[in-house]
Amino acid sequence: MSAEGSPRALEVQARSAGDVLIVTVHGEIDMASAPQLQSALEQALLETPRTVVVDMSNVGFLGSAGLSVLLAASEATGPGGLRVVPSDAARRPIEVTALDRLLTVFDTIEAAVVGEKTPPN
Repeated sequence: MSAEGSPRALEVQARSAGDVLIVTVHGEIDMASAPQLQSALEQALLETPRTVVVDMSNVGFLGSAGLSVLLAASEATGPGGLRVVPSDAARRPIEVTALDRLLTVFDTIEAAVVGEKTPPN
């Protein structure tokens, strides 16, 4: 929620970085906004068969509908084809639901673009 108490509208933008398509998401992903994210990811996956990085570093809330969208997109791309960079607020539901075992999660956009995971400490 924003400082005014109303949810932040979802904004989704896509840009290319070499062979990688970066889909940047700002706002909150809930039942009302998840279809917008789904549409953007479906469009991204139709453009060319390449790696898609979902930059969720500015997502303030990730509900179950958003988790479902990420899982479906991950299944559509195959192993490693969808890479997610979550904010702390988005990382929590991903970890609580154990989707971090199914999604390819990165700490930074740079690491996601090159596909380098940081080894656990």
